[in-house]
Amino acid sequence: MGTSFLWLAAALGLLDSGCHASTVLPRDAVPAGFVARPYYPAPHGGWTASWRESYAKAQALVEQMTLAEKTNITGGVGIYMGNTGSADRLGFPQLCLQDSALGVASTDNITAFPAGITTGATFDKDLIYARGVALGQEFRGKGANVYLGPAVGPMGRKPLGGRNWEGFGSDPVLQGISAALTIKGVQAQGVVATIKHLIGNEQEMFRMYNPFQPGYSANIDDRTLHELYLWPFADSVHAGVGSVMTAYNAVNGSASSQNSYLINGILKDELGFQGFVMSDWLSQISGVASALAGLDMAMPGDTMVPLFGFSYWKYDLSRSVLNGSVPLDRLNDMTTRIVAAWYQMGQDKNYPRPNFSSNTKNREDLLYPAAIASPRGQVNWFVNVQADHYKIARQVAQDAITLLKNDDNILPLSPSASFKVFGTDAAVNPDGPNACLNRACNKGTLGMGWGSGVADYPYFDDPISAIRKRAADVTYYQTDNFPSVPTPKDSDIALVFINSDAGENSFTVEGNNGDRNSAKLAAWHNGDELVKRAAAKYKNVIVVVHTVGPLLLEQWHDLPSVKAVLFAHLPGQEAGESLTNILFGETSPCGHLPYSITKKADDLPSSVADLKGFAFGQVQDTYSEGLYIDYRYLNKMGTKPRYAFGHGLSYTNFSFSEISISPVTRLTTSLPGPRAAKAPTPQFSTAIPPANEAKAPKGFNKIWRYLYSWLLDNEADEAYQIGTTGSKKYPYPEGYSNVQTAGPASGGDEGGNPALWETAFEVTLKVKNIGTRFSGKASVQGYVQYPESKYETPIVQLRDFVKTKELAPGEETTVRLGFKRRDLSVWDVEEQNWVAPGVKADGSMGRYTIWLGESSDRLRVACYTDTLECEGGLEPVV
Repeated sequence: MGTSFLWLAAALGLLDSGCHASTVLPRDAVPAGFVARPYYPAPHGGWTASWRESYAKAQALVEQMTLAEKTNITGGVGIYMGNTGSADRLGFPQLCLQDSALGVASTDNITAFPAGITTGATFDKDLIYARGVALGQEFRGKGANVYLGPAVGPMGRKPLGGRNWEGFGSDPVLQGISAALTIKGVQAQGVVATIKHLIGNEQEMFRMYNPFQPGYSANIDDRTLHELYLWPFADSVHAGVGSVMTAYNAVNGSASSQNSYLINGILKDELGFQGFVMSDWLSQISGVASALAGLDMAMPGDTMVPLFGFSYWKYDLSRSVLNGSVPLDRLNDMTTRIVAAWYQMGQDKNYPRPNFSSNTKNREDLLYPAAIASPRGQVNWFVNVQADHYKIARQVAQDAITLLKNDDNILPLSPSASFKVFGTDAAVNPDGPNACLNRACNKGTLGMGWGSGVADYPYFDDPISAIRKRAADVTYYQTDNFPSVPTPKDSDIALVFINSDAGENSFTVEGNNGDRNSAKLAAWHNGDELVKRAAAKYKNVIVVVHTVGPLLLEQWHDLPSVKAVLFAHLPGQEAGESLTNILFGETSPCGHLPYSITKKADDLPSSVADLKGFAFGQVQDTYSEGLYIDYRYLNKMGTKPRYAFGHGLSYTNFSFSEISISPVTRLTTSLPGPRAAKAPTPQFSTAIPPANEAKAPKGFNKIWRYLYSWLLDNEADEAYQIGTTGSKKYPYPEGYSNVQTAGPASGGDEGGNPALWETAFEVTLKVKNIGTRFSGKASVQGYVQYPESKYETPIVQLRDFVKTKELAPGEETTVRLGFKRRDLSVWDVEEQNWVAPGVKADGSMGRYTIWLGESSDRLRVACYTDTLECEGGLEPVV
């Protein structure tokens, strides 16, 4: 479960604009300085205290498995065939791995939650966690063992990137905190969460390896990798995530699914990841190489081109262990990691079995849909897992709505006003909310992007229906071309709905190949023209935008009659009430932009602003901008955006007072302390097992295209003979070793050296609603400015944030923000460790400035780490 046509289309290149060459050509050389050095062997799991008990249980189970049982659970049984393999004899079931990051995909009776980008726009930790809890409950209720989310790759480096909306925003800290809270919420329900995609999947076009062209290479330098793109993965590992999914593309010339430096070196050794690493669907491109590089699970099990019954693993992994090309030690660790994650989430006790099929909505249907001849049986039980999760979904959608502009305080609206509503985005798709496969169309209100990251709507509460519930005088023009309208009254209010869509490269929508390569940063369906025409006719225009990311607003933003602009992002099923609660003042807007909105596309560097085009061989996407994406680059260049990262208005105002900073864990050295030694890990026999362990039971009838781990008798005997006699030597990768290492100094536990996660400083302040009419929630964002040093750093970087409860007029509350050693450190490429440049040689603390405000360009309060003083009323640093 968790597979659909889009995976097959992507694998075969049916809809991938990158498939133009007739043969595999030599790939372009990776630029100098971008290296994927070999890192072997794959570190064993089980050396951290928090996983010790689960690994002990896993060892006891794996020791009883045959070779075929071990190789069976490390991969899927084939596209459209089901889930992973099992070890039924020992009670280890097939595992159901299921999309998507915003709801249980391809099934019914679930909640279609707001997307990740919407969730990030809340800047609300409690709400992010609550959404994770609800997601976990629904996945568990459907019997899905593994939730294929959250997504933090892409980071949102490229505003035109197709899957940015699945993540939480264009900042590593916003992404990292949001992902960690989501993981904790999901896994508290006993569901394995999956952080994805490791790493560099910042563009959809040309991402996938196929028979004609390799996936593009994301070329990322070591410091940028650690301080930007790896940052949220470290947060996720620190949160105890059970699974990591690799990306389709290459990193520094090496495919992500077999990049030993990324998987073995950084993820498993430096970050201390204890769970299992899976491939994205059909992204595995080799057998032995991917196993040695640290891949633990291949999904859905097929080769790059599926539906022929072939696999790089399964039976070939059995063969590889018997003939000695894959050490049994590696297979034992792969298997143990998977079983340990199962135990870690408590899935060995009373966990429901899958009660739905991703392939059909019928109660009874084919059990193995990809087979030529398949038995039939019940595949759907229509279990309702929604509970009251619509409340959480609505709250997220509502609290994410970002008020960018509110001239003349036109908002909130009076329900007695006369409203003229324009744009097809105001109403649900007339064909039905789920009419387009994987939402691969842009018709009606945009509630989510397209691709594998979607879920079916159980219903769709659209804006026009909600507006009509609130107001009596509503005229709706359901068109994106400005119609002939009666002469407006001065008091008429025009509500103009526009949108911008994006998704996965497996589908092309209105000329956009996943990324917004056709529409760019313009509103779809001539939305900008619709706003201008409305603004020429009406004196009061309010623009509501449903979008996957930033748009250019300059064509109409400053027109006198455009009084208000709201970004409602991607609200999921609760698009209507969440919006009208804001429009009509039942609650004050409190969302904040999870990215910057520039005035021109080229306000950002070309490496970020532009998508990579076709190239013969491997497309090279070099991150030449380094650390400087989004607000970091704009600040560096002194470029004022239209709206800065973190911007968001309210119907009321807030003050900060009684601000103080205090040390928590004193930093006396620039480097973190020595890491602890790894604890012992499970040990197994490394002797090649008997050939019989890879032979099918006598008389067993196989289903064609279903992937098995058994070999033919003569194949098993031949492989065993080679492995036990050493009659054939296999060429291992450059730098290969089978000796376990102590691990790097920057490691030591889940997420890295535990000292990195110690809170160095805490800032406390009181936030007061100083308005007189409206209640509201305030967002306090904490940015760090580093001291002068040999390390170039962005001017300010988000390091923590907090959202207050709803404050009535005159009400105040106390909030706290924490700043860890990691928040005050940079990655030193020579030390290969995190260095706090503000800690002096004598152990004293230099000056970091911690800036507080409600957005990245409205930072008027500063606290200093050297004097432990704070002051307000300052000019913003940017």
